[in-house]
Amino acid sequence: MAKTPGLPPRRAALKMLDAVLRRGETLEQAGGAANALPVFSDRALARAIAGEVLRWLTDLDALIDSATRQPLPDDAKPRMVLRMMLAQWLRLETPPHAVVATALPLLVGGPKRLAHGVFATLTRQEVSLPEVPSLPPQVAERWGERVPAIAAGIAAPPPLDLRLKAPENTAEMAKMMGATSLAPGHLRLPRGANVSDLPGYDEGSWWVQDLAASIPASLLGEGEGRRVLDLAAAPGGKTMQLAAAGWDVTALDVHAKRMMRLRENLGRVGLDAHTVIADALEWEPEEKFDAILLDAPCTATGTCRRHPEVIHRIGPRQIAEMAELQRALLDRASGWLNPGGRLVYATCSLEREEGEEIAVTCRLAPDPINADELPEGLQPTAEGWLRTDPGMLNEAGGLDGFFVARWRNSAAADG
Repeated sequence: MAKTPGLPPRRAALKMLDAVLRRGETLEQAGGAANALPVFSDRALARAIAGEVLRWLTDLDALIDSATRQPLPDDAKPRMVLRMMLAQWLRLETPPHAVVATALPLLVGGPKRLAHGVFATLTRQEVSLPEVPSLPPQVAERWGERVPAIAAGIAAPPPLDLRLKAPENTAEMAKMMGATSLAPGHLRLPRGANVSDLPGYDEGSWWVQDLAASIPASLLGEGEGRRVLDLAAAPGGKTMQLAAAGWDVTALDVHAKRMMRLRENLGRVGLDAHTVIADALEWEPEEKFDAILLDAPCTATGTCRRHPEVIHRIGPRQIAEMAELQRALLDRASGWLNPGGRLVYATCSLEREEGEEIAVTCRLAPDPINADELPEGLQPTAEGWLRTDPGMLNEAGGLDGFFVARWRNSAAADG
């Protein structure tokens, strides 16, 4: 039997979606199916199909249900294949005949006629998706009045953000790479590039880091050789940022494999840090630090632009578990500062339980964030914290959702 052109990336996308929606994996964990494809464009297509299905899942399901007499089970293979078919037609602009030719072979031994009939009905009706994705009801309830802006921010995959090792080269590098910049040390390129082929990769001139993710480390300023602890440091974007800013960095993470990746990243960009593999809830430092960056483990719902599976994977149980861990980590880290030392707490979460509700428990003195420390267009809250949503700076390509707060060990300084 002749091979169907274009079938391997569709088969990989189906495997990824099954792993995410049925087994609860992240797209990164499920990415082996795409990574096994030998051609970069096929790997990119598999990820694009899976990502668009997850981004628009609620609306795709509504279209499918409008064309079936009896609803298909959520985990039924024909529903999953139909989701992929509609995402390719409506989001990736794949011609309907090509969609059918590459989708029906995924249903060998299954109800091909059902899938073909539903898709044909919807194409004849010339259906469309809304301007922004509809969020699942339980997610919309959690995010409340922020939903319209967040939904607008996740309607399309994000651009590629780079963080420069030498921020003073921002203008030069932006011109060389045809990039835009929203802050010193930041470059933004259109999505879809093969990262390792970009100028400066081999020289270690930059690393991939979302604009919002670069803010917490920047709020500690220049290191001038002082000691900083990067808690939950892997895979290393903030560690590299701190090292490039002149800090003597101790990077701690509990995951050995992720720490190996951090060390590889440091090696590529030519920066140094002391690395420690340990559980921060049990580890004790030999000396206190001049600054601490706690980018705490979280539900990562703020990364829904690039990881739309979090919209469907994360619920109250995971949020509560992470909030308990975050509270414990912040409490421990607060005792590891030298007099006058600063602590920055951050999570890439949109949940108040992992941000604002954690910040009010900190026993250190507030060190409010100022507007002039932030990229243009962002403002601190009345409390001196920072809350970003995916809908912010949307005309410039948006940014991830983060919560950031800062404190100073002023009580110790006075003693």
